[in-house]
Amino acid sequence: MELAYYSDYAVRLVNTEEPLRGKDALTSVEAVRDLFGNNQEAARRAAEADVTRFRSVRARLRAVFEAADGGDETLAVNLLNSLLLEFPVSPQISGHNFRDEDGRPLWHMHLADHPSNATAGYAAIAAMGLAFHLTEYGVDRLGLCEAAPCRNAYLDTSTNRSRRYCSDRCATRANVAAYRARKRLEADRTASTGLAADSAQRTTASGER
Repeated sequence: MELAYYSDYAVRLVNTEEPLRGKDALTSVEAVRDLFGNNQEAARRAAEADVTRFRSVRARLRAVFEAADGGDETLAVNLLNSLLLEFPVSPQISGHNFRDEDGRPLWHMHLADHPSNATAGYAAIAAMGLAFHLTEYGVDRLGLCEAAPCRNAYLDTSTNRSRRYCSDRCATRANVAAYRARKRLEADRTASTGLAADSAQRTTASGER
């Protein structure tokens, strides 16, 4: 399993909430289990108490993205380090479920968690995955969608560090909004110019009389 996969755990959890819209999808044990994806063994450990615990970890992960998005690299790293200390993992070499053409294991790095509960296991993997992404690509690759009121988290893997939105949908919506804003501004300017011209003409006509 590629280490980049683990960073998606953090994004997945953070984006269960849309604070500016007042939406929260993390309201049940089923919602917690869905976050684990194909890792059904880990998902089965989830209990009612994990809903509250997951929300707490989510707030801390969002704080990392907010610090990174705001340009405070040191704060982002410190916040992530606190999660790594609280929720440790053990890196291991694994070859499960992956075989090459000759049937030999495709060895890869795997993060083995040792959780006391489902939240601890998920938080450990999410924090470590995010740490790998941050150190590999830079703190500025952790972002929050600029298409208000979305503010979903995303990981920028573009070659020119140009990503600003969490999805194509948000990018399109932001572009349409910007286009409409420009059109309104142009219309306002045209109207103002027209009023100024009418006023000047009336002033000139009055003076000639």
